[in-house]
Amino acid sequence: MSPSPSASRRRVAVVGTGAIVGGSHLPALRAHADRVELVAAVDVDQGRLDDFRELAGGDVAGYTSMGAMLDAVRPDLVLIGTPPSLHKEQTVAALKAGAWVLCEKPLCLSLAEYDDIAAAEEASGAYASVVFQHRYGSGAVHARELIASGELGAPLVAHCQTTWHRDAAYYAVPWRGRWATEGGGPTMGHGIHQYDLLLHLLGPWAEVRAMAARLVHDTESEDVSTALVRFENGALATVVNSVLSPHEVSRVRVDCSEATIELTHLYGHRNDDWVYTPAPHVAAERAAAWSTPAADVPSSHTAQLGALLDAYDNGARPPGSGPDARATLEFAAALYKSAFTGQPVHAGEIAPGDPFYPAMHGDHPHWAPKERA
Repeated sequence: MSPSPSASRRRVAVVGTGAIVGGSHLPALRAHADRVELVAAVDVDQGRLDDFRELAGGDVAGYTSMGAMLDAVRPDLVLIGTPPSLHKEQTVAALKAGAWVLCEKPLCLSLAEYDDIAAAEEASGAYASVVFQHRYGSGAVHARELIASGELGAPLVAHCQTTWHRDAAYYAVPWRGRWATEGGGPTMGHGIHQYDLLLHLLGPWAEVRAMAARLVHDTESEDVSTALVRFENGALATVVNSVLSPHEVSRVRVDCSEATIELTHLYGHRNDDWVYTPAPHVAAERAAAWSTPAADVPSSHTAQLGALLDAYDNGARPPGSGPDARATLEFAAALYKSAFTGQPVHAGEIAPGDPFYPAMHGDHPHWAPKERA
């Protein structure tokens, strides 16, 4: 007897029922309704939980304790959308219960925490992915394929820009701007999407030289950072992460020997946001073949969830997990270490025993957490 359609659907629980879950994860689950079933939601705020369950519809069980939910429901997949300081503990708990995890960025607050998650993966056989949805739009997939194939020539120069604006009211939320609860400033909480995409396009980074500052906001962490980056393939890049910029834009540009690729957007991209400019010596017929794919898949939680479900069905490590996602977190740690010490940092340098391994501030006297009224 063949299984019913519902029997083959993955049973999903969400942890945290705030705006990111209701606005991004819930639509993704609905888009994949033939493959997933939302069975439970967790939130410490009973009112918010009730509102989400009403929004979600159907028979979604509600819990105010993640442990109680895992014991009772035993979900296949857990989506985590809580504040960053909770991510590591909740991810490890889900893995120990045998569930796969898709967690909002940052997956955790340090490389030490990431390695704890990796150990939990190894022990459980389940996997934890971080939400890096900008990798998954059709435009990004197409650009990566063109670069990796060598069709655009050698990558030479790149620019990665996350220049956004956040006011004092934004930082009035108690967990924002503090190392222990957010893990950092725009380097960790905002620009990470763009430079993750840059790393996804260009491959492993080799060296970082950086600066950071608090120019406006009264926070423990920075409100702007900049970096110069050398990649293993020899390409050089600049990275800017800001929450001080009235004209908001997200931008990635890669100059290869045969063409320039430019992506300009704000919080998500489609095919039309990608522009290819051929070098003068490139024939028009060849450049025409670089046109964006016929299917226009926006970068989104929906696209990433689909990729994760494909991996689940195949019993394979999902994209945005393991060493791949660790490299992006290591880049953040290296940027902070370089900015705070004034020294270049090389890939693989931050290991147990390094002060920047357990905490992004590295216990630096000018940047370590301080008491604020």
